[in-house]
Formats: sequence, structure tokens, C-alpha cells
Amino acid sequence: MSFQAYLDAVEKKTGRTPQEIVDEAHAKGFGADTKSGEIVDWLAEAYGLGRGHAMAMVHVVKNGPGISDKHVGTDGVHRDESDVLRLDGLANRDLPPA
Repeated sequence: MSFQAYLDAVEKKTGRTPQEIVDEAHAKGFGADTKSGEIVDWLAEAYGLGRGHAMAMVHVVKNGPGISDKHVGTDGVHRDESDVLRLDGLANRDLPPA
């Protein structure tokens, strides 16, 4: 599963875009210095997310939408289209990134 697919699944499960969840996390004081487990616990309690999906969100809460280009352009199961994740939601996928 690609990194973007994890974020898309989070949106489908929660009804909120990844950016909305990131904004909420930041409003709660979560950021780069927050322990991952604290964010995972909050996401599990608030949204019922499992560890894999929560860890994808932890990355964007702590580091923003940039990811390694290791799988970009490959044809493997973990392939992503870009090294910048779309956080603006599935409804905006046909629009250029903000």
C-alpha cells in the first residue's frame, strides 16, 4: 500500500481530510517534538485508527507532507506518484496540488 493510499483510507474512515486532522493535531499541541505514541493514542481514541494508518498520520503531523522519493516512480506495491503527499482530500484529487 502506498503512503498516499494510507492517507486516503484515513479520510474514508474518518470523513475528514488528512489536512483537517493535521490541523486538529497541531491545535492540540502535537508537532515535531511530540512522541509518536501520544499521537497514535489520540488517533485511536478520537478516530478509531489502527497503528498503520495512525503512523501514516503521525508522519504528516510531525514532518509535513514530504516523503522520501524511494518508491516514487517504481512499480512496486509501495509506489507513490510524488514525494509530496496530498492532504487536501479525495474530492480535490483532480485539482492541482495547493
